[in-house]
Amino acid sequence: MVMTVDEGDAPGHATPRRQPTRRFEARRNAIVRSAIEEINRKGVRGMTLGDVAARLDLVPTGVIYYFRNKEELAAAVFLKGLETYEQLIGRAAGHEAGHEAGQEGGADAGEARLPAFIEAWFEYARAVQEGQADPLPVFNDVRALKSDPVNDAYIGMFRRFRDLLPGSGALPRRHRNARAHLLLSQVFWIIAWQNQAAPADYPRTAARMAAILARGVIAPGAAWPDPRPLDLARPDPNASAEMFLRAATGLINDEGYHGASVERISARLNVSKGAFYHHNETKDDLVLACFERTFETMWRAIRAAEQAGGSGLEVLVSIVAALVRHQMSGEAPLLRTSALTAAPEGMQAGLMQQFHQLSYRFASILCDGIADGSIAPVDVNVASQIVSSAVNAAADLHFWTPGLAPDDVVAHYVRPIFEGLTSAPSS
Repeated sequence: MVMTVDEGDAPGHATPRRQPTRRFEARRNAIVRSAIEEINRKGVRGMTLGDVAARLDLVPTGVIYYFRNKEELAAAVFLKGLETYEQLIGRAAGHEAGHEAGQEGGADAGEARLPAFIEAWFEYARAVQEGQADPLPVFNDVRALKSDPVNDAYIGMFRRFRDLLPGSGALPRRHRNARAHLLLSQVFWIIAWQNQAAPADYPRTAARMAAILARGVIAPGAAWPDPRPLDLARPDPNASAEMFLRAATGLINDEGYHGASVERISARLNVSKGAFYHHNETKDDLVLACFERTFETMWRAIRAAEQAGGSGLEVLVSIVAALVRHQMSGEAPLLRTSALTAAPEGMQAGLMQQFHQLSYRFASILCDGIADGSIAPVDVNVASQIVSSAVNAAADLHFWTPGLAPDDVVAHYVRPIFEGLTSAPSS
């Protein structure tokens, strides 16, 4: 199942139950909190009722009394998370109402929604750190659940989230969706880097992130540079190895690490498990190769753009445009780095280090741009994460923008990364 913003299936029907008692609700909520932790560590496919129960010193049947199966429990996790996002969106809308009341004409009221939401998100994150709120679930592999109620709730949240962007009504729907997907992906990715800031610094981080998302990173008066074409093709790829890499990457992006089983990878290629193991020692070896190929492609783009020369802005725009176009082509998709959250723990540290090295290089290029005057003086630590997340999120862009022409990708996805999500539409 693919979630789109134009259609959704009818919600499922829950089995009627007696009016729950306070004790029942407390235990049910504790189970959901435990499941959030498991999904955030292992993904939907990797979560088991046994692991959820063990966190609470229960036996699995103690969980089944409240949730008939893990799919029902996972749906409760995501619905709880979506409810929290709806509340944060509502707070941002309430901030706008106060802004309108305090400003004659409310001319800039729409622009207040985005920073108000980012501020509210970080306030909630601090409450989580202090044990005063439940963690938010990671939505990386929500599609793997194939739940109609979750699908409908997610689409509804996406539409209201889209309204956080001022002036989006001037854009066609798929162009609005491109910006909304970009922004929502930024929010979902904060969990990967928020620990680089102390909770006491969250307000400062929120303000800087909101400023970059709203106004971009281009220096005032700097012209938009046309992205240079970059050759990202792998030199002499092994045909058989490439076939397995593409299949595994696609499944991991859609279903998460645990959803990309040997059986499903083999079935996608219409080969036997024996053929799989003829070409791959283990599934983890293949997954590691998928990550390595993704990092290799990103470094190839960085080095090609830097070799071509130009300002820091020109280099970074060329890198991002080439990688996003590469993602949208579908020929050799990059693995979503958000898949790191559900990868085996023994694999995560080394892969995360490689990802941080890429983000560090993006920060260095941003510094080059600040020095040569093409990029505004922004927080390069935050901006580099925004750039990395934007490239990562391009893997899912086609779900939300069906029919988006390749020429429009730069205008309606890449340019807003640099010019800001509140900028006027590009021609």
